[in-house]
Amino acid sequence: MHIRYKGNDVELPEGSNGFAAIKVLEPELKNKILAYKVGEEVFDLGRPFAEGEEVSFLTGEEPEGFEILNHSCSHLMAQALKHLYPGVLFGFGPAIEEGFYYDIDLGERVLTDKDFAAIEAEMKKLSKQAIPYKRKEISLEEAKEVFKDNPYKLERISELEGTISMYEQGDFVDLCRGPHVPNTSYLKHFKLLSLAGAYWRGDSKNKQLTRIYATCWPSEEALKNYLEILEKRKANDHRRLGRELGLFMLSDYAPGMPFFLPKGQIIMNELISYWRKIHERRGYTEITTPTMMSRRLWETSGHWDHYKDNMYTTKVDEEDYAIKPMNCPGSILVYQNSLHSYRDLPLRYTELGHVHRHEASGALNGLFRVRAFTQDDAHMFVRRDQIGDEVKAIMDLFDEVYAVFGLDYRIVLSTRPEDYIGEIEFWNESEAILAKACEESGHSYSINEGDGAFYGPKLDFKLKDSMGRTWQCGTIQLDVNLPHRFGLTYVDEKGEKVEPVMLHRVVFGSVERFIGVITENYGGAFPTWLAPVQVEILPVNDEAHGEYAKKVYDELRDIDVRAELVPATEKLGYRLRNAQVNKIPYTLVLGEKEAADNSITYRVYGDPKQVTVSLDEFKKLIREHIDTKARF
Repeated sequence: MHIRYKGNDVELPEGSNGFAAIKVLEPELKNKILAYKVGEEVFDLGRPFAEGEEVSFLTGEEPEGFEILNHSCSHLMAQALKHLYPGVLFGFGPAIEEGFYYDIDLGERVLTDKDFAAIEAEMKKLSKQAIPYKRKEISLEEAKEVFKDNPYKLERISELEGTISMYEQGDFVDLCRGPHVPNTSYLKHFKLLSLAGAYWRGDSKNKQLTRIYATCWPSEEALKNYLEILEKRKANDHRRLGRELGLFMLSDYAPGMPFFLPKGQIIMNELISYWRKIHERRGYTEITTPTMMSRRLWETSGHWDHYKDNMYTTKVDEEDYAIKPMNCPGSILVYQNSLHSYRDLPLRYTELGHVHRHEASGALNGLFRVRAFTQDDAHMFVRRDQIGDEVKAIMDLFDEVYAVFGLDYRIVLSTRPEDYIGEIEFWNESEAILAKACEESGHSYSINEGDGAFYGPKLDFKLKDSMGRTWQCGTIQLDVNLPHRFGLTYVDEKGEKVEPVMLHRVVFGSVERFIGVITENYGGAFPTWLAPVQVEILPVNDEAHGEYAKKVYDELRDIDVRAELVPATEKLGYRLRNAQVNKIPYTLVLGEKEAADNSITYRVYGDPKQVTVSLDEFKKLIREHIDTKARF
């Protein structure tokens, strides 16, 4: 038989599988290759090839291989749990971005992190046994018999049709689509991380299960590096930094609704000021729409039927009203306010709308998951022939903004879901336009099949921070649903009324959440343009140098530098350490020499080196640093 590998035809014995191919094609990687791909589909190494298939191999260093490694390790952990806690019931155990978790029901037993050592020891014991992962395809009736004592698996089985697959490894079996590593010996470098409560299927009406988070890596070094990053993340937790640096607070009087303190408000104001300037330069028009609007609007938009449980509602003059959970219906009303010609399009409305969503109390997390936040929305109304150019312009804006913060990203194109609305021709055309826009603007992308909104495909921008985490911030969504629901039209060149396409777009996503992201990304050491206090002025002695320190302070304030003058009520060493603790970008020390020759001696945050320059030189230096939004 023949297969293709790296563009070449390869002859193999009839019925060959991945194991046979590795011996011929990649013998030096025989202990690292976990599975193989044909097109976009991934298979176990034991699956025989079909004639002429184009094959590629996956190792644990690649995202898809890393997912297989961790999904397989979730089964290994489950097998260990079965040995240690007879009678344990298993829910779901998927791979996630940086590892895996398994939801389990231990009955009355309470698991703690003190139990992790015993679980890991059992996992290591099973790993050494090189137990094979065996795929089996069975009928629904057979599956019900295999899992007859597990109500969680039976519930899942009841939702399936036809033949289903399961995997066996020794005395453990689980429902699973696979693929998996060949055997448990491929799973050596793992670590159990934390515990959480999780309602079965995310529904608070169901039983709460124990969720065990863990991770598995292809090498000991990779695992060690990841665990070091986790420690760094703890140190950079925005909730701790927000409290220590005086940025924001939370109150039981308003759960999930952050209060921004004076220093935090400066950061928000700077972000919004930058956001406004960049949008004005690119032809956007800012609007403001009401925070609360009639139920009738939300019924027309469809939010009342699909999102009512997450909306805050009240009655006004005996009529139902809702606080807006998103800004788009308001933008539509603005569009409806006047007639539009094809010459008017594209129309670009931006809005910094304060929206409210009733998130579950257990899901609230600092600034990352809140109930009230500022969404930096933009809604564009375009002709169909303008979609491609408009998407490319948005992506160029994203490039400019994210580069300022030093954030890289990857793009995911989410395509038509099963419950889509509208013409399939529009979907095919729109997906092709989004893909082409990525390609023509020099961006690669991956496809998330079937995960588009029901009203249109979308591009999601996954930002990567300094600690390797991915954040969903920017998005571009195509929408023909809302323009149709509200009867939006423009007059085309033939004088006929045509429905526009609506583009939904955010850059930060949520200003509050973005502040949380960059707080952790910078570890609280914000670049000078964002720092609440940009310069701390420390006179060595108030009597001798206080007057000169006040002069420096006044001159810096006159050029719009956020300076703070700290009198010499404490020793200089203490004040210097305090400036470092508060992560002030520039600390100035002013003594006899500086006062005599109109100079300053400065220290940059995190650098012990001291530099002496004239006051005028420093004023020029710091203004340039702020104006260019430079990062140290």
